Amino acid sequence: MEAEIAQLVTTGATTVVGLMATEAWTQLRSRLAGLLGRGRDAEEVSAELEEIRVEVVRADGDAGLVDDQAAELRNRIRRLLRQEPEAAGELRALLEEFTPRQPQSVVITHTVNTIDHGTVHGTVIMTGPVHGGSIGEHPAPPRN
Repeated sequence: MEAEIAQLVTTGATTVVGLMATEAWTQLRSRLAGLLGRGRDAEEVSAELEEIRVEVVRADGDAGLVDDQAAELRNRIRRLLRQEPEAAGELRALLEEFTPRQPQSVVITHTVNTIDHGTVHGTVIMTGPVHGGSIGEHPAPPRN
């Protein structure tokens, strides 16, 4: 269970840092502030998160600075989950909602046609597998 929480902490911080430069940040910030700021003023926590975002955006490719901000978020998330283990479900739901969906994988098939023995002076039709006979042929309906 500890490994699962550690993975959630890391994934949560990495995802949040990645979303800081997107249009989703405004919505995410207020929801995350509510989650991280339990018992504290949500506006204060939101302002702290915004400070982290400014540092991430200002990093402009400085991986060390981005890593530092991600570490800050990991520490905050870790403290929250130690104090309130039930918050893990809320964090998972929040990440699921804001994590960009990955497109369905596309299968690309590469087909090579070779025409042997001469030159073709007509139409060549390329198709994938054809089952049940030639193209356009339909089986006759069963007779009663």
